[in-house]
Amino acid sequence: MTTPFSGTATGRAGDRAARKPHLAVVGATGAVGSVLLGILSERADVWGEIRLIAAPSSQLCSGRGDPHSRSAGRKLTVRGEAVEVLALSEEVFDGIDIAMFDVPDEVAAQWAPVAAAKGVVVVDNSAAFRLDPDVPLVVPEVNAHAARVRPRGIVANPNCTTLSMIVALGALHAEYGLSELVVSSYQAASEAGTAGVDTLRSQLAAVSGTELGTTPGDVRRAMGDTLGPFPAPVALNVVPWAGSLQEDGWSSEELKVRNESRKILGLPGLRVSVTCVRVPVITAHSLAVHARFENEVTVAGAHEILASAPGVVVCDDPEAGEFPTPADVVGTDPTWVGRVRRSLDDPRALELFVCGDNLRKGAALNTAQIAEVIAADMAA
Repeated sequence: MTTPFSGTATGRAGDRAARKPHLAVVGATGAVGSVLLGILSERADVWGEIRLIAAPSSQLCSGRGDPHSRSAGRKLTVRGEAVEVLALSEEVFDGIDIAMFDVPDEVAAQWAPVAAAKGVVVVDNSAAFRLDPDVPLVVPEVNAHAARVRPRGIVANPNCTTLSMIVALGALHAEYGLSELVVSSYQAASEAGTAGVDTLRSQLAAVSGTELGTTPGDVRRAMGDTLGPFPAPVALNVVPWAGSLQEDGWSSEELKVRNESRKILGLPGLRVSVTCVRVPVITAHSLAVHARFENEVTVAGAHEILASAPGVVVCDDPEAGEFPTPADVVGTDPTWVGRVRRSLDDPRALELFVCGDNLRKGAALNTAQIAEVIAADMAA
């Protein structure tokens, strides 16, 4: 069959060895997609063609929705060039070696196997495949080797909350042996997409210059029906909930952190307890972490390990008022770690505070890093 892209699909294995791999970005027009295009323009240019593909509505999976997304036909800039956005179809994967997916779970579940069946390696940022035993869940600083074994042709990218802490924990685990994890997250509104950001900004505007927040329920009454994707007001508030309701009162977000940490670290029996909290921050997640290890720990040792760990920055001088905050780390790539303390009652436990940009390392950057690992293997 002749397609608009068939001219690039000659002799896949031999062709790959003679050129840079071709990349598709599915969901290029979304919030994470736009960050990803910027990251692709900033990092080393390991790609041949970069093909931009619009994400359809998740309703497509039930036979509804417009297969020619309204975003198709737009032009976006990547690597300094204007590239037209294409509608999602089987043919757009012709000649593509690696595809990054940033789409709803239902869309990924339908289309990632389609791309994989055409010989494309899929790096998926949805939750559709993260716990599939035949799909590796990869953080390159922790388990890059896992990306090389992909029975379904798919590699999964972890949840942004997990990614905000797991690089630091992976480094500490390699030295001390992690045995238990207790986490409280403080999650930004942008995790809920554009709707989350718009909701928080409108709520902040509504409370600005008022005396709200001084009597029970006054903020909620003032918000009316402007809660957006959140179950309670976020402005002047914290909301102890993120995700959907699961068994026994746990949220899906809390279970993701538990299950994904176990899989990434190769610790299926790791004891994990998580409470996820939404806070009035636009972008960058924070986490308070209690980590217990098999061996005795020291703050000096932890500092040394973290300071030398790829993708981690230590910012820890409380006397000088230096510790990571989301307002300071937003827009940066590393995991920032501060407030490192040995537990007062347990010489094998550390307390630490971690911050990371949930749109960069928490989504787009890790996706790009996984794809670069696969591209390097193809070149080798």
